[in-house]
Amino acid sequence: MLGIGALLLSACAGHAAPPPAAKPTVTVVTLRASPVSLTTELPGRVSAYRIAEVRPQVSGVILRRLFTEGDRVSAGQQLYQIDPAPYEAALASAQASLAHARAAATVAKLTEERYKSLVQARAVSREDYDNTLATLQQDEADAASGQAAVRTAEINLAYTKVYSPISGRTGRSSVTEGALVTANQAASLVTVTQLDPVYVDVTQPSATLLRFKRELAAGSIVGAGANKAAARLLLEDGTPYDAAGSLQFSEVTVDEGTGSVTLRAIFPNPNDLLLPGMFVHATIEEGVREGAILASQQGISHTPDGTATALVVGADDTVERRTVELERAIGDEWLVSRGLAAGDRLIVGGLQRIKPGMQVQVRDDAPTRSLASSGDDAHTLARIAR
Repeated sequence: MLGIGALLLSACAGHAAPPPAAKPTVTVVTLRASPVSLTTELPGRVSAYRIAEVRPQVSGVILRRLFTEGDRVSAGQQLYQIDPAPYEAALASAQASLAHARAAATVAKLTEERYKSLVQARAVSREDYDNTLATLQQDEADAASGQAAVRTAEINLAYTKVYSPISGRTGRSSVTEGALVTANQAASLVTVTQLDPVYVDVTQPSATLLRFKRELAAGSIVGAGANKAAARLLLEDGTPYDAAGSLQFSEVTVDEGTGSVTLRAIFPNPNDLLLPGMFVHATIEEGVREGAILASQQGISHTPDGTATALVVGADDTVERRTVELERAIGDEWLVSRGLAAGDRLIVGGLQRIKPGMQVQVRDDAPTRSLASSGDDAHTLARIAR
């Protein structure tokens, strides 16, 4: 009997129930609401702040070119000298004609003064006095016309010196010494371009602009202020531009072909690094979203139909699946507009061992890993979401 009892005890011990499995451990990030600066990255082109196409205002032969192509010039600096000899002669002729007219007006004035006293004494007829007065008025008009001719000759003589209307960098000169130019010709002599500051023109979809204005009116976004939105640039080679710019204005019409609106920003360019026509990427700070929820991209997955989902740790440390709406990516995080709230514990690690409804052990506020190091978790989350 004792042997049989020992055998039964030994058999019962061999079939004892296994200990309960340990709960899987997950890493969570507790979401918090905070102000977030909203930015938009848009492609754009650099354009010059000012461009002056220098043309002659009088005809003549170019005697000298007084600048070096590609150099900086200042506003009011002389660029060309047109032969002034014909205009000096025209000025001298106009001055002589003015002197003749003034002399005639002086004689007529003296005659009118004498006839005025004589007509009162009835020494001359009223008709003679009226003729003298008319002659005086004609001579004074001739003098005024001569004065205008002198002024015109002086202006034309001054135009033989061609000045730069703005400060900037010169381009190629289209003429050399000895070239004959004509007044108001179609071809410019040289183009002067002001490169500091410069404009950057970018295009934004009109739908995005409408959404931004609605959020601004609703108070969910605090605007940066009229003409105060900051802007940053990324150059063609991928390097950031050091100086920050500011948004100047947006167009008041929508391009019918593209459905976009042009925005213009201004940037300082002291070293002429930005050149007109250069392609850049501009980041415009639209405003600030108060109480925004940012979720790590490691904790967000998408189903085949494009629905965004997330796993969170709910009550009793139970895994829940949430359907979320995403607005935009900000760095390595998503800006969530619906589905997650402040205080939610978003699962970002340990996803390969869990599914909705399971109880888990929580490890909070661990350093966020890169997507490259947690690719298995992201893949598992996508599988669970499906």
